[in-house]
Amino acid sequence: MGASILTDFDAVLDARSPAEFAEDHVPGAISCPVLDDAERAHVGTLYAQDSPFAAKRIGAALVARNIARHLETLLAEKPRTWRPLVYCWRGGKRSAAFAHVLREVGWQACTLEGGYKAYRRHVVEQLAELPVKFTFRVVHGVTGSGKSRLLRALARTGAQVLDLEELAAHRGSVLGNLPGEAQPSQKLFESRLLAALERLDRARQVYVEGESRKIGQLQVPAALIETMRASDCVLIEAPIETRVALLMQEYRHFFSDPAALGAQLDCLAALHGRERIDAWKQLAARGDWQAFVARLLVEHYDPAYRRSAARNFVRLPEAAVLRVRSPDEAAFEHLAAGLA
Repeated sequence: MGASILTDFDAVLDARSPAEFAEDHVPGAISCPVLDDAERAHVGTLYAQDSPFAAKRIGAALVARNIARHLETLLAEKPRTWRPLVYCWRGGKRSAAFAHVLREVGWQACTLEGGYKAYRRHVVEQLAELPVKFTFRVVHGVTGSGKSRLLRALARTGAQVLDLEELAAHRGSVLGNLPGEAQPSQKLFESRLLAALERLDRARQVYVEGESRKIGQLQVPAALIETMRASDCVLIEAPIETRVALLMQEYRHFFSDPAALGAQLDCLAALHGRERIDAWKQLAARGDWQAFVARLLVEHYDPAYRRSAARNFVRLPEAAVLRVRSPDEAAFEHLAAGLA
């Protein structure tokens, strides 16, 4: 199982309901529900409250109808040689019915033994074992120093990069929500993480940002965070002017949504007190964004970083120091070229 799921077949079809698919799925899988959410609930209720026979009779009609729709739409142009893998919750009736029809058409369809449950077990096992097999180099720096930009620049040079914040759809700070993009579920984050790890060459160094145990609402698997904390480090240093400029670019979506910004700042009231929170809000209300970002860096982010990084990353005192003088992409390209 793992990366070979995608490479051994032309497509992976998820026969579960849309809600099940949204919570988690094999990366790259195509949602082809044989029962939608309402149909699945209805059949389940019939099974429990009426009779298994009635549930199966109605369920079979619904499944047949939905498979027919997939054949007429999503699968209409697939060639004779197409080889799909189908899975459902436990590798039971839904995937078996779908795969049977596909084979009757003439395609070499297979089902995933054990279904999604077996796949999920594989993800959990691999995330406990795989991280220790990599050599990480952890990119550190106070908030706004451009760690994510350096990772992107390193990736463009051909270096191996694991971007946890991209996988988690979050920048890892109190204002780290991405505009218009919700975080994935914990399970989907872990699926994406395992897929990313499986694409990496274990014989080559991997750059990763020095994260805490949580990125937004998501937990970084213990084996990965512990391996990162024991790894070599690189430290970016940037003047406050550069950091403010970088963060203003990242926080631009808050400038037009003061209510969302205020709600996020209120989460820090227990840590900083109402007086300081209100002072930050007043700067935002006046549109004095440079002063707002500078104060947030100095009064919140920097103390939090000093408390966390030195305590958790034992090799940080030995880190190579990179100094960035400009928020321009060229500055990070230069740093990346020196590392790669």
